[in-house]
Amino acid sequence: MDRTTSTGSTTNTESTGSTGSTGPARTAAGAPHRGVTRRALLGTAGAGLVVGASAGAAGAVALDRAPAAAPDPGPAGALGAARRPFHGEHQAGILDPQQARVQLAAFDLAAGAGRDALRALLRRWSRTAARLTAGEPAEEFENQVALDAGPCSLTVTFGFGATLFDKAGLADRRPAALEPLPAFPADALDPARGDGDLFVQIGADDALVAVHALRVLQRQAAGTAALRWQSAGFARTPGATAHPMTGRNLMGQIDGTNNPKPGEDGFAGKVFCAAGGDRPAWLAGGSYLVFRRIRMLLDTWEALPLDRQERVIGRRKSDGAPLSAPASGGESTPVDLAAQGPDGSLAIPSDAHIRVAAPAANGGAAMLRRGFSYHDGLLADGSPDAGLLFLAFQADPRQGFTPVQRKLSRGDGLSRFLRHEASGLYAVPPGAPQGGYVGQTLLED
Repeated sequence: MDRTTSTGSTTNTESTGSTGSTGPARTAAGAPHRGVTRRALLGTAGAGLVVGASAGAAGAVALDRAPAAAPDPGPAGALGAARRPFHGEHQAGILDPQQARVQLAAFDLAAGAGRDALRALLRRWSRTAARLTAGEPAEEFENQVALDAGPCSLTVTFGFGATLFDKAGLADRRPAALEPLPAFPADALDPARGDGDLFVQIGADDALVAVHALRVLQRQAAGTAALRWQSAGFARTPGATAHPMTGRNLMGQIDGTNNPKPGEDGFAGKVFCAAGGDRPAWLAGGSYLVFRRIRMLLDTWEALPLDRQERVIGRRKSDGAPLSAPASGGESTPVDLAAQGPDGSLAIPSDAHIRVAAPAANGGAAMLRRGFSYHDGLLADGSPDAGLLFLAFQADPRQGFTPVQRKLSRGDGLSRFLRHEASGLYAVPPGAPQGGYVGQTLLED
């Protein structure tokens, strides 16, 4: 489950290992701190603000952010004090280290809610997100659910679905790349659990902090937008391992080995939008997000012997090394797709996930994955309703997700153990400057 190209067929979830900012507005130490913190309201002792990386993060440096330091899990409150500033060139929640918990949700605009109502909502949401990510209580609809917690690496990321533009009177400003994703073989999509006018990704290292943020935003949207769907996910908690390492998914595989890393040549062009051609100026510095809810057929998968699981993926399950690597190899050992076994057969099978997903086989297409696992109990047949909330940021889905997923759906051995059950595509605006709001470049330029 590794590749520089990532799609909804994959189960890659590794996030980047970076945080920080473009200038003072995005630095942990320099970001303004307004009002009293949630922790202070209960008289608890607040630790100093710490910008920390998640345990599964890659440890790379983001293009517009300072290097991240791993949070110290030892002192009480250190994890809760970690903060991700809201304002900056790009929205938070893209380059930041992956948190332990996520709440994903989509909203639909109410009938008659046009451009002015949307502008007012995004201003309101942006002010609230800035306060909550700083560890401050909401100015309105504060329910005190997270009152005794610090910011816990909270990030709030907003996206716009294609349907938003017609409803808000902005059809002439809808990006060409926001065209609906095509149908892929074996898709079993539930429209009620995907799409939507407004998308929100809320990540945090504490579940209550994430839920609190979503509930506040939902109440603030009343009369303008209604919740369409909601999903909760999880990843490895920072500090759960002896040292930072790539996490595992519910199939037990080390997941996200070859995620693109900030600082690599061409990274920004793969993830962030630039103006020009059919790419609108208002989205410059933003991105596109593909969401897929992918159920893993765990009963079937777990019935496979270990060697068969490894051949489906193309990597050893124990340490993530490619099957082409020697016994001394590890997760970072380069993949050799031409390597042969003792009997002359390919060391990495022809339908192995890492072969079919290899950048060389997909025109170099790349996405920045930031997926989370989910487990929502049992289905009617007794099988687990569990899998991956796949999230991938990219500069253009027509050159990233769509062609790669089309190829994976035809020849990836892993696809036999997955079911794509919900989908969404969203334009993610650039970040908001101090005093501004997300979506301002669309609504006011």
